Order: sequence, then C-alpha cells, then structure tokens
Amino acid sequence: MDTPRPPAPAALGQLNRNRLGRELLVFGAIGAVSTAAYAVLYLLLRSATGATAANALALVLTALANTTANRRLTFGVRGGGSMVRDQIGGLIALALALAITTLSISLLGALAPRAGRLAELAILVVANALATVARFVLLRSWIAADRERSLARVLSVRNPQE
Repeated sequence: MDTPRPPAPAALGQLNRNRLGRELLVFGAIGAVSTAAYAVLYLLLRSATGATAANALALVLTALANTTANRRLTFGVRGGGSMVRDQIGGLIALALALAITTLSISLLGALAPRAGRLAELAILVVANALATVARFVLLRSWIAADRERSLARVLSVRNPQE
C-alpha cells in the first residue's frame, strides 16, 4: 500500500495563498469588532479621564480578547500549549499599538489643543488601523510560525523516508 505523499510545492503555494486570504478576512472581522469595542470603551473612559489614559485603558481591555480570538479563529491554534507565549506576542503588539496611538493623540493635542472627542477618536481609529497592520504581521509570524513547525513535524513523522 502506498504511503500518502506530502503535497507538491505548487499545491503548498496555493494552500498558503488561500490560508493568507482567509486569515486576512477573519483578522479583519475580529479587528472590526475589537475597534468598535475600543471606540465605545474610549468614549466611556474619556468622560472620566484624559485622552492618553482612556486610550491606554481601552487598548489593554480589548487586547487579550483580541489575541485570544485571533489565535483561535484567524490562525487556527487550539489548546494551551503556546497560549502564554502567544499572549506575550499579543502584549508586544499591544505595546506597539499603544506607542502609535499615544504618539498620535499627543501630536493632536499639540497641534490642535481644542480638538473635540470625535476628532480624538478619528485620529485614534486611523492610528489603530496602522497598528493593526503591524499586529497582523507580528501575530502571523509569531503564532502561525508555530503552526507551520507543528505541520512540518507531522509531515516528517508521516513520511520519514523524505
């Protein structure tokens, strides 16, 4: 009986392109929900605190759920084996987002000190969009790389002669 052979390189390339497209769609949907939650939290917190603190609190409150959802739904990682490491990757992405958004809100405060809350929110949504691109790249390289290593181990066990 023939042993199943791994897919040809061309098939793997197509599989990776299909996976990337699906990952981008799911990541975008999770990002839209996270951005909406962030915006609501920001506006609620902004009425009680300054823009920088409201931004930081809203980001922190949405970051863990965002990373957990992306880990499972976008990148297909299940189980707790790498959860702590993946959440650390999410926290690194959070730090990057916090730096981008804090710089943006600080620049707005310096350039337009009388800007209203909607202007603040608009600047923060744009800054978060930039941070989201960086987040996708970081999380994909961090979380999906582990998935690829696991797949390679499975293929090498199934096909030890290659």
